[in-house]
Amino acid sequence: MVMIKMFVMKTCPYCEYVERQVEGNPDFEVIDIGLHVHNLKMFLDLRDSDPVFDEAKKIGDVGIPCYVLEDGTITLSSKDVGLEPMPDDYGATCRIDGTGC
Repeated sequence: MVMIKMFVMKTCPYCEYVERQVEGNPDFEVIDIGLHVHNLKMFLDLRDSDPVFDEAKKIGDVGIPCYVLEDGTITLSSKDVGLEPMPDDYGATCRIDGTGC
């Protein structure tokens, strides 16, 4: 069985959109970074050390949803894990500076 760790936060509209797509799917482990500081720490360790987040940080995005594949590969692309990305006209996404919420 393939296990993809999916880092999300309940208050993120984009996360909510893709999280609905994996409900009941045993191939995904959904980790809400807002539920416990341990979850947030796991995510921040990734975000602080992996260059896949460089562009997200540059434009002020948090970098969620974030997907960690079994081989350790990290991607911010929902398409890379077989999910449908949120359409541009679906609604606002949130940035660290509070814009887009």
